[in-house]
Amino acid sequence: MASEPLRRFAAVGAGRMGRGIAIAFAYAGHRISLIDLRPRTDEAWQKLRAEAEAEITASLSGLAQLGVIDAAQVPAIAARVELVKAEEASAALAAAELLFEGVPETLDAKREAFEHINRHCRDDAILTSTTSSILVTELAAMVRRPERFLNMHWLNPAYVIPVVELSCHAGTDAAVLARTKALMESIGKLPVVCGPTPGYIVPRLQALVMNEAARMIEEGAATAEEIDKATRYGLGLRFAALGVVEFIDFGGCDILHHASREMSGSIDRARYTAPAIVDRMVEEGRLGLKSGSGFYEYEGRDVPAYRRDVLSRTLGMLKHAGLWKPPASQTQS
Repeated sequence: MASEPLRRFAAVGAGRMGRGIAIAFAYAGHRISLIDLRPRTDEAWQKLRAEAEAEITASLSGLAQLGVIDAAQVPAIAARVELVKAEEASAALAAAELLFEGVPETLDAKREAFEHINRHCRDDAILTSTTSSILVTELAAMVRRPERFLNMHWLNPAYVIPVVELSCHAGTDAAVLARTKALMESIGKLPVVCGPTPGYIVPRLQALVMNEAARMIEEGAATAEEIDKATRYGLGLRFAALGVVEFIDFGGCDILHHASREMSGSIDRARYTAPAIVDRMVEEGRLGLKSGSGFYEYEGRDVPAYRRDVLSRTLGMLKHAGLWKPPASQTQS
């Protein structure tokens, strides 16, 4: 792969996450350093390099097989990724404007990586950790300029899923966050921001859904096949057209309130009792779209146009899934 110096981006940790991030930037036309900080023998380094190059090429070839890109583009995209060994890491770290730490999920590994990054990175570099389990507030103390640090959680496969979750601590500079969002948007990503909360947004929501699906199988409520059919073409299809909170407002906060009360009494109080914010909104008459306010405000909004837009989004998902059929041309007997 390319051996010329790379300038703007670096992924520290040459494992699966680092490789996925590298593909995302390379796909968008950027050169990126994929840095391995672990000292290795020449034989071990060549083995790691070959594995990383093979995985990057295989991932891009998979896109080509699906018709997303032309097969002839694969070598050029892959060539934008430069594998950098530990002995040569300092120059790549010093050049990068935006760095992604993606070493194993232990505090010792993170601390060691950031000690190395701190020694060599630019003063104006933006540092991020791709951790899925360690809070940004805990990691911020490890970096030289914590105001230029935040967590960035990618969803696998990193080069396919557009959402990246940006988790900031109280000291993260607003200008740094804005610059990070702009850089991610420039490569086609969709950054969303959350506080220093366990599980970010997506993992926290999906853990509840997945655990409940497993419980339903355990209880004999439905088979895995039936649950997956229901989630792909019922739950998932609707939430692909409407965000979760938008869905609450669209149906009505009172619907969620009453459904939660019923299921908390019949299934499990701890799992299904609605949070206080839902009860409070119902008491205040903030039911969502039908009352003019809910989690969102609808005053002055063209509600019929909004409803048509929601229907259009839903129909689009149905057509994509091959589940929308034209009306019958004749009246059935």
